[in-house]
This record gives sequence, structure tokens and C-alpha cells, in this order.
Amino acid sequence: MDLASVNEELAEIDGQIGDIFRALQNGFQKLDKIKDANRRSRQLEELTDKMRDCKRLIKDFERVVKDETGHVDPNTARMLNDRKQSQIKELNSYVALKKQHASENKRVDLFDAPTEDGFGEENVLLASNMTNQQLMQHGDSLMDETDQALARSKQTVQETINVGTETAAALKAQTEQMSRVVNELDSIHFSLKKASKLVKEIGRQVATDKCIMALLFLIVAGVIAVIIVKIVNPHNKDIPDIPGLAPPVSRRLLSIVEGK
Repeated sequence: MDLASVNEELAEIDGQIGDIFRALQNGFQKLDKIKDANRRSRQLEELTDKMRDCKRLIKDFERVVKDETGHVDPNTARMLNDRKQSQIKELNSYVALKKQHASENKRVDLFDAPTEDGFGEENVLLASNMTNQQLMQHGDSLMDETDQALARSKQTVQETINVGTETAAALKAQTEQMSRVVNELDSIHFSLKKASKLVKEIGRQVATDKCIMALLFLIVAGVIAVIIVKIVNPHNKDIPDIPGLAPPVSRRLLSIVEGK
């Protein structure tokens, strides 16, 4: 039965799933011819991405089938369900094939690791020619190396944690010191403001005292000037007599008094 006559979306999803299955078939055929481990890993990653897309499309197919269950006859519903099951079965076969290739790729990596020069060299003992005892010994040696690497990593992490703790303590001490400096600066700023205010008040008082002294000086000078003018010109009627200061006696009056 043509799926397009049932639902166009189902036909479109089924076509996409078929395209992915053909791509997976061709990909695994190419994978069998690839000998380089890195290329095999990249090829497996690409195939894994395609299988994820296929799984998503199968879920979309199942969702549309559920929506159409109440709108189609039982035979069509059974056919759609069988179609979904066949898709799942075919995808599972590719998943199993991918796991098989992944395990083989790991086995090749185990005995064909890159050397210190950065180039992969074939190991003298091939996995196919080694006994189980040799395989176990080789695996144990690799595990020992891995344990040593993990121990070094743990030591590095612990040293990093210690350095971080010391740095945090130093930062905390510096922060407290900076806080104390800020408080001292605030105190100094307050003292400076208070001192400036006192200086301004003292300046105003000094200015007021100077004004008072100048006024007193002018008063005294005026009084002295009046006294001098009164003594020199006693008959000047424009200047009144100063209280407590007797007018000067003329010379003529003094001579008459002496004659008597």
C-alpha cells in the first residue's frame, strides 16, 4: 500500500528513513575497507549521527501512526505498525553492527597506539597471534600505566586545590587590610573636614578682632586729635569742651594774678 494515500507526512518520513538506511548500508561497506584507526573512528561517528537521526524519524513516524489510528481501517493500522516494527528491526541491526566495529576499533587502538614521535607503529605482537596470557599481561601493564597516570592527575589536582586555598586566604587577608585602610582614610577625611571648619572659624574670629582693634584705634586717634586742637586753639567754638578737661588759662590772667 502506498503510504502517500494514507498520510503524506508518513510517506515523507518513510522516504527519509529509507534514505538513511541506504546511507548506513553504504557507510558500513566503506568502513570494512578502511584500515586506519582514526579514519574508522570518524566514519563510525558519522554513522552514529545518522542512526540518531533515524531514531528520531522513527519516533515521528510512530507519533503520526498513533494520530491516524482512529481514522484508518484495522488492516491499514496493522500495516503501519508492521512498517514501524521493520524500521526498528533494521535500525537495531545497524546499531549491533556499529557496536561490533567499535569493539574492533578499540582492539586495534589497544595494540597500535601512537609512539612518542607521534607516528603510529605496528606492534611486534599482533593481537591475533598473542595468547590469552599475553593479552592479560599486556592489559595489566596498560592498567598499571593508567593507574599511575590517574595518581599523577590526583596529585596535580590536590596541588591545585592547595594553591587555590592559599590564594583564597591571601585574598581574604588583603581584603580585610583594604577594608581597614578604607576605614582609616574615612577617619582622616573626617578629621580634615573638622580641622578645616575650625580654621575657618578662627579666621573669622581673627578678622572680627582686627576690625574691632581698627575701630578702637580710630576712636583713640580722634579723641587725641580733638584734644590737641582744643589745646592749640582754645577759643575755637566749633569744638565743644571735652568733659573732664578744663580749658587752658590765658597768660594775661596769670600775670594779673602774680601782680597782686
